Amino acid sequence: MTVGCYVRVSTADQNLDRQIDSTTSFAQDDLGATLAEVEVYRDKSTGTNTERAGYRRLMDDVQSGDIDAVVVHEISRMARSLQDLERTVSRVTDAGVEVHFVRDGLSFGDGKEQPMHRLQMQMLGAFAEWQARVKQMNTKEGIAARQQSEDYHHGPAPLGFSKDDGQLVEADDYHDVVAVLDMVQKDELSKRKAAQRLDCARSTIGRALDRAELYGL
Repeated sequence: MTVGCYVRVSTADQNLDRQIDSTTSFAQDDLGATLAEVEVYRDKSTGTNTERAGYRRLMDDVQSGDIDAVVVHEISRMARSLQDLERTVSRVTDAGVEVHFVRDGLSFGDGKEQPMHRLQMQMLGAFAEWQARVKQMNTKEGIAARQQSEDYHHGPAPLGFSKDDGQLVEADDYHDVVAVLDMVQKDELSKRKAAQRLDCARSTIGRALDRAELYGL
């Protein structure tokens, strides 16, 4: 059996190792594939659309019959749009290929699908889409509120931002900043190491976390 393991993170600073371990272990332990029969498809980009190089290559291989099964760590890694998720699962299974979501415990196209599985997938997909929309909304509202404050007009732009003709805009490193702050907030990274990664002071990290709405956290 040839298995395509799809892994995705949102920014270049995040690590794919956990997802790779999860999907390749499932491919070998549950599907009986050898390591030589496992192909990993990687993306470091947002999951709110399907314009991703790794995803497109995976789907091309599905359509051409080069793989027998697709394994993904969890539903939100495949898509953060319910419409995209359902379309993807249908494309995969219509091509005679299985798709397995390891963490969610859901499989389709393997002849073992239960009636409740499709509903569970739709619920998880809808929740992932809702999370993405809330994060986008919080960020926009945070930026709008920040631009109304005196602190913004007289002080430097916050971490991950720059000013363009008086307006607060995302800097080139914005997504890396969000990824690092998210890890600090989850106690996965210390403020000291975060400051080293972003080449700033620990106090800057603290101020950024106090303005979490600017980063959708």
